[in-house]
Amino acid sequence: MSYRPRRSVLYLPGSNLRAIAKARILDVDCIIFDLEDSVAPSKKIDARDQVATALSEGGFEDREVIVRVNANDSKWFADDIVCFAKLPGVDALLVPKLEKKQQLLQVRQILKSNGASADLAIWGMIETPVAVLDIASLVRNEDVEYKLSCLVLGTNDLAKETGAALSGDRQFVIGWLMQVLLAARANNLDCIDGVFNDFRNLDGFDKECRQGLGMGMDGKSLIHPSQIDMCNETFSPSTDAVSWSQKILDEFLKPENSNSSVVAIDGKMVERLHAVSAKRIVEVAKILDIRAKSRKGNP
Repeated sequence: MSYRPRRSVLYLPGSNLRAIAKARILDVDCIIFDLEDSVAPSKKIDARDQVATALSEGGFEDREVIVRVNANDSKWFADDIVCFAKLPGVDALLVPKLEKKQQLLQVRQILKSNGASADLAIWGMIETPVAVLDIASLVRNEDVEYKLSCLVLGTNDLAKETGAALSGDRQFVIGWLMQVLLAARANNLDCIDGVFNDFRNLDGFDKECRQGLGMGMDGKSLIHPSQIDMCNETFSPSTDAVSWSQKILDEFLKPENSNSSVVAIDGKMVERLHAVSAKRIVEVAKILDIRAKSRKGNP
């Protein structure tokens, strides 16, 4: 299994040419070029064309590129899908307000009829009460092309739809977020935490990043480049975690432990199931190290 770090997931309006150009040099894992909420109706087509042009020009290198298309019931939806179906440089399409399996079916039908690569993934925005209530059946993955691979929490929309407050420690929405995370894990999907709106409040942002990490989130949605470094640091495996994970892998690789389900390491009992998460931590650390050297221009 290959791992793709998704620590930092930055939204950029498709209508903002300057932001699109700058994205090529940002130390971010994922870029979501947004055609939906951040783009005015009068700018939708121009934004789509600008993003398509930028992706055709390339230069985003190892950054994962996702395009958030307009909603299924909008007049731009189908054309958005068609535009990016075969465009090089697009890793996934993000479906907003995902609530029903039918929405995924629509996307897949358009992709298939337009000759999209089967490797093109679908991401889903979970941002309504209906989506949270039906999350288990909604995201159950099937053996199909254009798989659902990642869920993105739309916490602002959830708060708006329910009247719940996002301030403080998010105590009023935390149960819903964990429900989505459980469904993601049950279906081998990544799950990205929602945005933190006050990008100048780095203390508050740091606290929420750490909360998301503790919940088990793979990364966090960002609204401003100033949030990238702190987010990357929080969601990166620590030196101690990598060292401990390598010890676990090394111990289970010893011939005498080939059939062992439990081993003792530094006075602690470790089960073989922990080797799965240990392998992921070590692999992610290696990927991040290679990426850091590449982005700095080092050999």
